[in-house]
Amino acid sequence: MSVSTDLVATWRRPREILRQHLARGRSEPFAFSLLLVFLVLAFVGQWPAAARDAFIANEPSAAPRILARALAVLATIPLWYGLAALGRLVGKAMGGQGTWYSARIALFWALAVIGPLMLLQGLVAGMIGPGPALTLVSVLTGAAFLWLWATLLHEAERG
Repeated sequence: MSVSTDLVATWRRPREILRQHLARGRSEPFAFSLLLVFLVLAFVGQWPAAARDAFIANEPSAAPRILARALAVLATIPLWYGLAALGRLVGKAMGGQGTWYSARIALFWALAVIGPLMLLQGLVAGMIGPGPALTLVSVLTGAAFLWLWATLLHEAERG
């Protein structure tokens, strides 16, 4: 299936979709591409907030703020690999039979799946701004990520 179809299907059948991705065999470019999908969506999701901040500050362009956010998003790449390793260590401590690769796929796929929610969060941040609506969307996005990651990591650790 295509990535966009898999993104939607993951909300209904997360374990099955992860098994399909793991059945492809080990491919670090594939794993990294999943992380890149998330990073691109997270970055694009930040544009409305950057534009809002530039407008409020009466700046002629939002480009410097967008560039800063792009660099910040890229700087998180080692964090995501470290978080995947931490997930693998926790899974191993609990008797998991997965691999380092399956832990990366579980995390990177969970991130890619919540990418559209990051776009929604960015729209709320840019159009409404700080407040209860942004807090609600942020909490729901965080909860969705934690649920997906835990579910996918559990499946990955089944071995």
